[in-house]
Amino acid sequence: MEQSIYLLLDSRGAAIARGRIQGKTDGPYWQIQVEDGKIDDVLTHKKLKLLSIMDAGPSFEGTIVRSRNDMIQLEVSKINRDTGDMRKNLRVVVHFKSLIYPITGCWRGRREIESHDLSAGGIAFYTDHSLQVGEQLEVVIPVTNEPLVVRCEILRMRPADHAIMYAAKFVELCDDEEVLLRESVFNLQLRGRARADL
Repeated sequence: MEQSIYLLLDSRGAAIARGRIQGKTDGPYWQIQVEDGKIDDVLTHKKLKLLSIMDAGPSFEGTIVRSRNDMIQLEVSKINRDTGDMRKNLRVVVHFKSLIYPITGCWRGRREIESHDLSAGGIAFYTDHSLQVGEQLEVVIPVTNEPLVVRCEILRMRPADHAIMYAAKFVELCDDEEVLLRESVFNLQLRGRARADL
C-alpha cells in the first residue's frame, strides 16, 4: 500500500532511506522495513523523522528500539506540527534546463531557465531574462516521473555571476502534482546522499 511508504530523515532533516510500514500504526511502536539496502545507514542514528511520501498527513519522530535484518522497530514519540513546512522545505540542489511561460507577465513566448534547487513547495532558477516579484508563470519540471507543467509565483530575485537567480513558490497545485513533486524531491535527496557516501 503506497501510503505506508515514508522517507526516513536524520535529526537535521537529511534524507537517509525509504521505509515501508509493516503492520499497524495505531500504537506507539511501529515496524518499518528499510528499503534499498540502507539499513546500516539508518542504524547509525538513534532518532529518526518520518515523512509520508504519498500523502500530506502528519510527520512523526521516533526512537529506534531494536532492529533485525532490514527491519527496525521505532517508538514513535511525537507528531510534528510543522509537517507542511518541513515537507515543503525539504530542498534538493538539482540542475536541469527547462522552460517558463508567462501567465501575468507582460512578455510573450517562452524563456529558458536553469534550475538551482527544487522542493515540494517551490523552485529556484537562473535566467538571463527579467522577471518581476509577484509575477506568475508556468514552469516545466522535467525530473518527475512524467514532466510536469506547474504554476508558480516569483518571491524574490538575487543577482548571480552569470544570470539572475529567482526563487518561486508553487501555487494552485492539485493533489497529484503535489505527490509527483514530493516523490521526485525525496528520490533526488536519496540519490544525492548515495553519491555523497561513495
